[in-house]
Amino acid sequence: MGPQVSVLLPAYNEADNLAELVPEITKVLEAAGISHEVLVVDDGSTDGTRGVMAELRGPTVRYVRLRRNSGKSAALAIGIEQVQGEFVALMDADGQDDPAELPRLLAHLDDQGLDLVTGRRSVRHDRFVKRTTSKLYNGATAKVTGVPGKDFNSGLKVMRRDLADTVELYGELHRYIPVLAVWNGFRVGEVDVEHHERRHGSSKFGRARFWRGFLDLVTVKFLTTYTARPFHLFGGIGVVIGVVGLGLLGWMAVEWILGHQVGTRPALLAGVLLVVVAVQMVSLGLLGELMVNLRRRRSLDATADGDVV
Repeated sequence: MGPQVSVLLPAYNEADNLAELVPEITKVLEAAGISHEVLVVDDGSTDGTRGVMAELRGPTVRYVRLRRNSGKSAALAIGIEQVQGEFVALMDADGQDDPAELPRLLAHLDDQGLDLVTGRRSVRHDRFVKRTTSKLYNGATAKVTGVPGKDFNSGLKVMRRDLADTVELYGELHRYIPVLAVWNGFRVGEVDVEHHERRHGSSKFGRARFWRGFLDLVTVKFLTTYTARPFHLFGGIGVVIGVVGLGLLGWMAVEWILGHQVGTRPALLAGVLLVVVAVQMVSLGLLGELMVNLRRRRSLDATADGDVV
């Protein structure tokens, strides 16, 4: 039988922080009487992480090393495949998340009947630029997706095992775990937690991550809105393009009836091209609907709860 909770820490060049953080996590959970395991996924670190983890490894502390730096989402995806706990807790390895919050998050998860609870950093100890961009990102995410939340990007999360097994992470999608959870029918919430200064090292946050995150917001919006109804997107685009194309062709028809030369008019070529593209977009949407329908029939039993026969 697996532990009650698995604490998953993706880490990239966080050797000094791990040396302090991992023993603290173990101490907190032991004091709370919670059976646990701690899994550190080394995302291709080039510092002394391997040596630190060689000393920390034990019955409740595990270590997985990736050959190269693959990104936080990839590290989390691999870690989720390896952990064995009934609950999965995610923490950043920079020491800013407080291990003492873990028992409280677990209790809140059960008390509120949630599937995922995010530690909301009410008072953040980060640089002004990082705080500001994060605020913009969280506001945009809530508005675009319709999922209520103020700190989607918090690295401190606790979730039930079935949710962890459902969420697929790649790119920068770790930022959108609450959105993906709601899309899959799970219940999510937030609770205020303590947030600390980074203990050692420097932040990995940069402008590239910021823009990648917003591009992935478009991806998430597409996945959560149009995956089950692709015709609404492709068909809608096709209808708009088709209306413009037919309008151009109608104009050319009137010009031809009035005796004007239209064979060499650019508008005629544009109208024909737009109508052809519109037919292709509508056809693509219909094919997407067919694929969704076939997939839904196969997976319906896998997404049902209760007394399913």
